[in-house]
Amino acid sequence: MKKQTQLLSALALSAGLTLSASFQAVASIPGQVADQAPLPSLAPMLEKVLPAVVSVRVEGTASQGQKIPEEFKKFFGDDLPDQPAQPFEGLGSGVIINASKGYVLTNNHVINQAQKISIQLNDGREFDAKLIGSDDQSDIALLQIQNPSKLTQIAIADSDKLRVGDFAVAVGNPFGLGQTATSGIVSALGRSGLNLEGLENFIQTDASINRGNSGGALLNLNGELIGINTAILAPGGGSVGIGFAIPSNMARTLAQQLIDFGEIKRGLLGIKGTEMSADIAKAFNLDVQRGVFVSEVLPSSGSAKAGVKAGDIITSLNGKPLNSFAELRSRIATTEPGTKVKLGLLRNGKPLEVEVTLDTSTSSSASAGRCNVERWSAKRWRQRY
Repeated sequence: MKKQTQLLSALALSAGLTLSASFQAVASIPGQVADQAPLPSLAPMLEKVLPAVVSVRVEGTASQGQKIPEEFKKFFGDDLPDQPAQPFEGLGSGVIINASKGYVLTNNHVINQAQKISIQLNDGREFDAKLIGSDDQSDIALLQIQNPSKLTQIAIADSDKLRVGDFAVAVGNPFGLGQTATSGIVSALGRSGLNLEGLENFIQTDASINRGNSGGALLNLNGELIGINTAILAPGGGSVGIGFAIPSNMARTLAQQLIDFGEIKRGLLGIKGTEMSADIAKAFNLDVQRGVFVSEVLPSSGSAKAGVKAGDIITSLNGKPLNSFAELRSRIATTEPGTKVKLGLLRNGKPLEVEVTLDTSTSSSASAGRCNVERWSAKRWRQRY
């Protein structure tokens, strides 16, 4: 009996050693996986950037745009009321560009007609905000967080250095769900002709942008701001991978003007023209396909004084090649009056350069384009009656 007990004990000990060794072998597998090199991830960059991207909540009242026709008032008098203004709530996104002053960049259409604006950070804190200034032509608005504390601001990249194919990350508050990041690439630069009122010189991206993303950040892989998300091509009402952002250089310039003056002061080149095309090149026997064809120079304008002539082709602005009339218009309209700019010209097939001092623009008109694009104003999809 004693020998049997010793044998069972030995077997148990042997089994225990075997199981222990087996468990050790299995337990060592996760350790081996953990020791492998970390997978590529956007998480480290986003952890630094997300505190600088905020949700913007607005409240206000807006007219529905349906007034009683005057001919009906002839019969019923002034006692027949117009349709009353309706209260609305809206959500959008914004980007902190100055932590100490509490400045937040967003879209004009996000805060348009708002009577109350509040900001929510990604850590849940909420602040009241006031409007410093806005510009409907560029769709930029600058807010200021009231009594800011412990804010994080975003670094701003030079959007002129972007290339088609660069990676891009969009961060915002789509559908009011909360902070969301999507990724893609820069699909095109200098995009225009989008049927939007105002200036058009957009970055196009396939990073998913949806309702509520307006005013949010478009980032490079360093976590630097390259654009402010503003619109999407939406034939079916949702994202199809064609989104548009205001270039960071343009947004930064306009924000500084709003800080300095409370409004945008636009430069005026003093020409009329059109985008170069194969037809124009053929008609005037020109060997150039890109740029701006000058059809008229306004008398006494900065361009006239600098010697620009009708028939000239503007090929560059401050050394940067021009691809479209919309690009020239956008860059001039976001430059302060009195600024000297260098125009690269082609005249009678010969290149030359002139320096033009910009006049002050008094025009508020904006040209329309040719395709269906929507700017997702939060109040358009989240109304309270």
